[in-house]
Amino acid sequence: MDAAAQNEDQEPLVGGPIAASAAIEGSAEIAEARHMARDFLISVQAEHGLPVSARAMGMVQLVVSELVTNARKYAPGPCLLDLEISEGAVQISVWDSDTTLPSVGAADAERVGQHGLEIVMAVSQSFGVHREPVGKRITASVVLADDPGADAAGRQAM
Repeated sequence: MDAAAQNEDQEPLVGGPIAASAAIEGSAEIAEARHMARDFLISVQAEHGLPVSARAMGMVQLVVSELVTNARKYAPGPCLLDLEISEGAVQISVWDSDTTLPSVGAADAERVGQHGLEIVMAVSQSFGVHREPVGKRITASVVLADDPGADAAGRQAM
């Protein structure tokens, strides 16, 4: 995984975005993408003082895993992962080179596999698919602090 512009060890520009990006080239790097998302959110908490609930931490890693897995499975070449904090949520964006837009099948509890986008849509505040000049970009947004009274482990503050 090639980290293109990660904010690690850097303060953001005043008023600038808190963001991280990486190019993901192999299926083995899907786990690294999840770790990058976790490390990014830990940095958001520690360095920027933004609350990140335990649920948000898990859901962001799940969304990253599902979107990157689909990109690596269905598109040739690398995919690009972008994470950005905006309006109390993390915007997750995955670009790949395949021009075919994904479709979400009707719910079917007996279907084995191909539930990734259903999962992403269920746990995300917003979801979108956009055709790009080359390929497509899938975006999802996960709220950082779904329970503002809880700490990162999900316990209620006293």
